[in-house]
Amino acid sequence: MEQDKKIRVAITQGDTNGVGYEVIFKAFSDPVILELCTPIIYGSPKIAAYHKKALNLDTSFTIINKAEEAHDGKLNLLACFDNEVKIEFGQPAKEAGDAALRALDRAMTDFRAGLYDVLVTAPINKATIQSPGFHFPGHTEYIETSVGEGQKALMILMNDTLRVALVTTHLAIKDVAKAITKEGIIQKATIFHTALKRDFRISNPRIAVLSLNPHAGDDGLLGSEEKDIIKPAINELAEKGIQAFGPYPADGFFGSGTYYRFDGVLAMYHDQGLAPFKTIALESGVNYTAGLPIIRTSPDHGTAYDIAGQGKADENSLRQAIYTAIDVFRNRQDYDEPLKNPLPKLFHEKREDGEKARFAVRSKDANRKEKPADRDETNRETAAE
Repeated sequence: MEQDKKIRVAITQGDTNGVGYEVIFKAFSDPVILELCTPIIYGSPKIAAYHKKALNLDTSFTIINKAEEAHDGKLNLLACFDNEVKIEFGQPAKEAGDAALRALDRAMTDFRAGLYDVLVTAPINKATIQSPGFHFPGHTEYIETSVGEGQKALMILMNDTLRVALVTTHLAIKDVAKAITKEGIIQKATIFHTALKRDFRISNPRIAVLSLNPHAGDDGLLGSEEKDIIKPAINELAEKGIQAFGPYPADGFFGSGTYYRFDGVLAMYHDQGLAPFKTIALESGVNYTAGLPIIRTSPDHGTAYDIAGQGKADENSLRQAIYTAIDVFRNRQDYDEPLKNPLPKLFHEKREDGEKARFAVRSKDANRKEKPADRDETNRETAAE
């Protein structure tokens, strides 16, 4: 992207019976935000006008038909479709889900064409959006399949003081334990480590890994996953140079504020990480999808049917999602710039690498690495009751 161009932020409308348009219009009611970016709402002018009138909001928008037509200094609304959609605030409806999917599909197409820089998604209803074109548990899995280019996504919930990533995401509790594998933990922790370095510019991130069972399994009394799966994964991460610690019992870890000592927390399943996170940071929280070519964020709340159409929705989480997407875009540019166009290796350097790989023989003792004393400990203080 040219330096004199503003960052283009695509914003999908989400479920049209929820609070999506309300928080979008409220977020852009202060024109100062237009100095930071050029927003493009993917949605319907008719639905947007209905929400604006019903909620008595005075934020103006400009209708465009293609992302290329977006104007700097204006709130642009890209018309993804023009047919009538019945609006019933607070009611789950297939029509609302279909409208959300049309906007999302168009946004995916435009990203593949390079027409915007970052994506912010307003909340959807995961049930009503289901269709032959959307058979996923949520945004994260759909976006990974659509534009992930084979890379794996990682859901991170974050604010200024806490970043929580998940090993498993939208999965029934009865299926969680069998989905926890050493390979899965290593994969997610590695993506997390890279995101903390590249997307958030933390030079040497420290990651806390939570246990699956109460009291970190109590040495096998309450479950063996910590001994058999999680600890070996942490040890292997350490061998790769990733600072991972734990496993920590989730209750004491959050209750005692231990998370302040880490740059990120890796939880085993959805509610283990998100319940404490939303208790701590509901109004300022952001859902960030790491690990993909696309930079995607969203507010950490849902469709909020209970207050939809009442003018009560708080726009701060969406505003923070926009700011986070912009920050990550700039961080990636800064991180990637020094790595562009590396000098080619000289002939003797290539030969040296080849000889090292061919003739290097390591003894069993050399392969053993000393394990940090505190890496296997399960934080007895936080486990005690």
